[in-house]
Parts: sequence; C-alpha cells; structure tokens
Amino acid sequence: MKLSRAERTREALLNAGYDLMLDRSFDAVAIDELIAMAGVGKGSFFNHFGDKEGFKAAVAMQVRGEIEAQVTRANCALSDPLERLAGGMREVVRYAIDNRSRTVAVLRMSVGATERDYPLNEGLRADLDACVAAGLVRPEAKQGGLLYWLGLCTVLMTHFVEHSVPVEESAQKLHDIMFLGLTGLGANEPKAEEISARSAIQLKESLVASRRRLSRTSCKKAGESKR
Repeated sequence: MKLSRAERTREALLNAGYDLMLDRSFDAVAIDELIAMAGVGKGSFFNHFGDKEGFKAAVAMQVRGEIEAQVTRANCALSDPLERLAGGMREVVRYAIDNRSRTVAVLRMSVGATERDYPLNEGLRADLDACVAAGLVRPEAKQGGLLYWLGLCTVLMTHFVEHSVPVEESAQKLHDIMFLGLTGLGANEPKAEEISARSAIQLKESLVASRRRLSRTSCKKAGESKR
C-alpha cells in the first residue's frame, strides 16, 4: 500500500533515528541530525512527534508493536500457553537478528515496557496467567514471571545485536536459554526440552530461509546494475 506524503515523512524520521542510534544513546542524538538525515524540515518533526520525548515514544511503540505482531502471527494456531511463551521468545530472537538497527534503538530506551499493565505486555501476561492456572509453572510466576521472561528476552536480543552469530549457534543459544527459562518458571523438564528443541529447529529454518531470500535479492540487484 502506497504511503501518503505525511506517512513517508514520519517513516523517514523514524528510520533516521534507528540509524543514528546504532552507535549512540537516544540522548546523544540531536533533532537537527534527525531532520538532516531524513531530509525533511524541522517543522515536520514537531508536527509528527511534538518533541523529542514524543519521538522516543513513537520509536519504542513502533518496534514493540512490530515484535508483538510477529509473535501474534507465529502463535495464532497455538493453545498451549507454554508453547506460546516459547514462540514469543523465538520470534523476539528472530526479530533482533533480522532488524538490528530497530532492535538496538529500542534496547537503548526504557518507556514503561516492564510494567505489568503495559499494553504490549498483554499477551505475555495472559500466557503466564494461563500457565499458572493450568499448573504448568510455579504460582510465583503470576507476579514475577513477566519480569523474568522479559529479562531473558531482552538479554537474548542484546546478545544477537552485539554479535554476528552463525545460524547453528543461534539455534543452540535459543534452545539453552529457553530451556533454562521454562524450567526456571517451574515447567516440567521433558516438556521444556521438547518445546525448546522444536523452537530451535524453527528458528534455524526461518533464518536459513531469510538468508536465502537476501541472497536472491542481492543477486538480482547485482544483475540489474550490470545492465
């Protein structure tokens, strides 16, 4: 779908923010740098975001919204809340690997994302509550589980944007952290191993497919440039 001029301007500013925050904190990025990289006027920045804090909130909401949408799509056919927790962690890792600049930007911010009632935590909260209700994890997970799981996911995201990790190793790291995370919540070990192993395979397959698509695209562009 074709974006309107206003939507293109907003996207250009957000993309400039992602690029600038690859190697510095949000506070170190000046508004003048954002508008220069985006190629728009200063008035456009204030029209879209109001101020720098508004821009910060928009960046965080866009990235977290994209992650939540990806997790929702991956989990749409799953009813087991433990499987859904695992699916969420797997998709967070996949997003971080496929979208490094956006992930780095959101990791540099703290905009209420660890609050239990934060809107984008609704799915995770519901899955944890369902796990507790079904006796799949310890009762303590009802209160502490959200912070625990978000912490593991955040550490994984940070690791994968800081290091270029081979596909096989990425899958193994996901498996190990997921198994430790699920058993730490109190999940049955054989069940946790089954879920973690399956998630590692799914991550590996998706990363291999993603790299094949990128390779085909690069080859196509290279061919077009020679014409």
